[in-house]
Amino acid sequence: MQSSLGHKSPPTTLQRLLLIKWDFWTVVTLLVYVFMFAFIIYPLFSLLMNSFLSEDGQVTIQNYILFMKLKYYRSALINSFMVSTVATVFAILIGVPLAYITSRYAIKFKGLLQIMVITSLLSPPFIGAYSWILLTGNNGYITRFIHSLGINIPSIYGWHGIVIVFALQFYPHIFLYVSGALKTIDTSLEEASESLGMNSWQRLRTITLPLIFPTLSAGALMVFMASFADFGTPMLLGQGFKVLPILAYEQFISEMGGNPAMASTLSIILILCSTLILFFQRYFVSRKNFSMTGMRTPKVKELRPVLKWVFTILAFIPACISILPQITVIITSFIKTKGPVFQSGFSLGSYREVLFRVPRAIINTYSYSILSIIIMVVAGMLIAYILVRRKSKVTAFLDGIIMIPYVMPGTVLGISLIIAFNKPPIVLTGTWFILVIAYVVRKIPYTIRSSTAILHQLDHSVEEASISLGVPPMKTFFKTTGRLMAPGVLSGAILSWITTINELSSTLVLYYGATATISVTIYSEVITSNFGTGAALASILTMTTLISLIIASKLSGGKGLSL
Repeated sequence: MQSSLGHKSPPTTLQRLLLIKWDFWTVVTLLVYVFMFAFIIYPLFSLLMNSFLSEDGQVTIQNYILFMKLKYYRSALINSFMVSTVATVFAILIGVPLAYITSRYAIKFKGLLQIMVITSLLSPPFIGAYSWILLTGNNGYITRFIHSLGINIPSIYGWHGIVIVFALQFYPHIFLYVSGALKTIDTSLEEASESLGMNSWQRLRTITLPLIFPTLSAGALMVFMASFADFGTPMLLGQGFKVLPILAYEQFISEMGGNPAMASTLSIILILCSTLILFFQRYFVSRKNFSMTGMRTPKVKELRPVLKWVFTILAFIPACISILPQITVIITSFIKTKGPVFQSGFSLGSYREVLFRVPRAIINTYSYSILSIIIMVVAGMLIAYILVRRKSKVTAFLDGIIMIPYVMPGTVLGISLIIAFNKPPIVLTGTWFILVIAYVVRKIPYTIRSSTAILHQLDHSVEEASISLGVPPMKTFFKTTGRLMAPGVLSGAILSWITTINELSSTLVLYYGATATISVTIYSEVITSNFGTGAALASILTMTTLISLIIASKLSGGKGLSL
């Protein structure tokens, strides 16, 4: 009847697919969607469904009821919020003054300071926890020295130790974000307030801090999320102080028989809390956002020699304290050991033992990370191009999916991948492939972010000129756009590589004996009190991190590193 009236029936889904112009970028978009749904959406959906299953496979909300009823679970959530909040406050108290001093005053050795700060950030938190155990544990070097003076101090163990390690580990987020904001602030606003009779403190409180608040809150969010999701530090220092990532891990992997459904429930609650914090920060920023022209950026003030040294020393105090764990593991890796006990004198015994006993972990770490970074660089550049140059509702939705790993702690990601791929038709559990997938999923948002930032700066006319000369779009991308993006993308990729080789939480859930990495082996060595071999392995990671940072700095052309 519709045909006789001259009306055409709406096209079917198949017809719509046939009408799509299947060029290179359409195929890339489709492949990216397949990857994202296979390794982000599907595992997350499997995790959610598993949280509603009872032990006999019936659909129920009993797991969520148990979480609300039992103090054991509720206290872990409260503990997570407490240590993350307190650590964020302390990180702000350290990072903001440090950023202000370094961005507004001409102090000495700024380049060295930035390398020290970033090195302390990119080293894994559990190495910081392990080092502080060596220094201020029950039998630590500093603890013994202070006790010899007749002064009793508490050891690093407990919630206060977790907060200290988190604050010293993550304050560089605040430092880097706030430094960038302070360097681009419009100085005419501060000068106007000064002409109105405001003193320095009033100007800082009423003008400078409100202007940098969006950036400061973004840094604070990074600190909170990193602290909230961290597994290694609370596991090493907690001594009975449970946080949600530890509880999820213990429920999933237990010698007495795990409870995957409750582990899934705890994982979903972790994701919900992280998501709520993310939306709360964005909502709060949207209500307190200020704009400025940025035409007159502040000049770095010269100081008198004495004052310059005072400010330099003040800036280096937190930097030196936060880099102390890396120095500690390098020094202790050369101390003689007899079993778990350190002896007087130095030797290479710990390194010989590492190379003899766990060479596979070293090979695994670098091979998995290199493969992951290759995938991240290629995929990150292609996805960034789609998001920036091929804007549509389809790519906007893709951009939203890419944000999901931001709010997924490593432990949760590992649990979701096991639940999704632990049964036919696709079984990936126990293979190295699942580790590479976890690394790519967890770190690729950062590579995409750096790639999109670079692509926004590239003039579109270069590509248009190439295509107008008859070069196909795909060839134009790889021969022109890709080459222009490469230096900046590689710089960002090296930072992703550093965090990949140091990854513990997802690896600890997903590995088995033959696929163990350096970070997992360090964790195992510390748990079994083999501090010498643990220090040697940690030193290998620290030196790799330092060398990678130097390379990234060279690739960035001395413009500094951004995370």
